[in-house]
Amino acid sequence: MEALFPRIWALTRQIPPGKVATYGQLARWAGNPRLARAAGYAMHSAPADVPCHRVVNRFGGLCDAFLPAGRETHRMLLEVEGVGFRPDGTVDLEQYLWRGPEL
Repeated sequence: MEALFPRIWALTRQIPPGKVATYGQLARWAGNPRLARAAGYAMHSAPADVPCHRVVNRFGGLCDAFLPAGRETHRMLLEVEGVGFRPDGTVDLEQYLWRGPEL
């Protein structure tokens, strides 16, 4: 697990502004599609230069634990980058999902 977090952080740094990736995508790109939850843990302990706000759940949902104000902060950071939301408050993944790094 020790080497997993730095891999996930490196992948997250590649997500361009205005795009998002899911925890499951990060886990798959890092080598194990079953570790989506671990990708979430990696975001929680990420260094300051990792754009954690560009990671959402598989439905485009935002994180309640995002600091300082949960989903409101998460949404604000994405909106500043031009990410659009559906009426239910989830990210429009059809338009804003990043398809992946150059591996």
